[in-house]
Amino acid sequence: MLFDKFSARSLHLANHMVMAPMTRSRATPAHTPDALMATYYGQRATAGLIITEGTSPSPNGLGYPRIPGLYDAAQVSAWRDTTAAVHAQGGKIFVQFMHCGRVAHVANLPKGAEVLGPGTAVCPGEMYTDTLGMQPYSPPRAMLDADIAHVVKEHVTAAKLALDAGFDGVELHGANGYLIEQFLNPLINTRTDGYGGSIDARNRLALEIARATVSAIGRDRVGIRLSPYGVFNGTGEFPEVQTQYLALAKELSALGLIYLHLVDHSAMGAPPVPADFKLKLRAAFDGLFILSGGFDHASAEKALLEKRGDLIAFGRPFLANPDLVARMRKDAPLNAPDMATFYVPGAKGYTDYPALAA
Repeated sequence: MLFDKFSARSLHLANHMVMAPMTRSRATPAHTPDALMATYYGQRATAGLIITEGTSPSPNGLGYPRIPGLYDAAQVSAWRDTTAAVHAQGGKIFVQFMHCGRVAHVANLPKGAEVLGPGTAVCPGEMYTDTLGMQPYSPPRAMLDADIAHVVKEHVTAAKLALDAGFDGVELHGANGYLIEQFLNPLINTRTDGYGGSIDARNRLALEIARATVSAIGRDRVGIRLSPYGVFNGTGEFPEVQTQYLALAKELSALGLIYLHLVDHSAMGAPPVPADFKLKLRAAFDGLFILSGGFDHASAEKALLEKRGDLIAFGRPFLANPDLVARMRKDAPLNAPDMATFYVPGAKGYTDYPALAA
């Protein structure tokens, strides 16, 4: 079943395997994709669907060094090489929009950009900068209503540019403690205005971005990634988590998003998303349901057969195995990922993982 063709609405895939979004930090210092990135994604185009690494829809969202953006003409032109490489092999590719919000350091931002968040609380911990090494996160400026309206417009503009660049759709990153989840999670969002203080208010930004993006490019081209129970970048469980995310899923379903991509990082040590809650989320969302988190061939097949999800996302296995589909078909051994090269520039640990034929 994992390797069977899959069709739903306007999405027609070669198989049920999704390459999960993974930050690789191989864009130029100006946050523009390059030829190496096109090679990387092209190597992995046998996935039914590729979701790119987090790509900022705004200069303000570029929290990390060397992550790509999609907000100007140069980036659109550069991304076309990647989409063409994937489409040449019959693959489909969505770009993930990741506005980092407060998960940022000013040294990683271009001139004129600023660190924003729902409030002024600083993200705990440190992050890497190319110029200063490891640094504490920069204090964010609390977003005003005008800033929120602007970030919604930035997502709309970036979505239109994504289609111009040849992408098949966009994924809104509402997970892992980035801007959308910063508003969703009351451990971070302590606002008491229309964007905080209640379930509906905390869900508001995610829904406004989703609604505007769907209006701009169509419901079949917009998905979202969510991570209830995540603990990344200062997030964590809160008493209303299930009630809030079920309400959010129902609203997203009403907007007609094509998929909900659920993150469960328990395979990497995070708290698990309860199995019964996953089923409730799936029932609340009338669209495709993508499962991710520590799957192998056997567990992916089992999840599909039990109808717990429609598609299965694989992260590090795709990172280290450009021909993951072929390897899993044969249950062949997998290359081990080299963690030391996850985020460093260059081809090593990026485009030089050997294929099975080698």
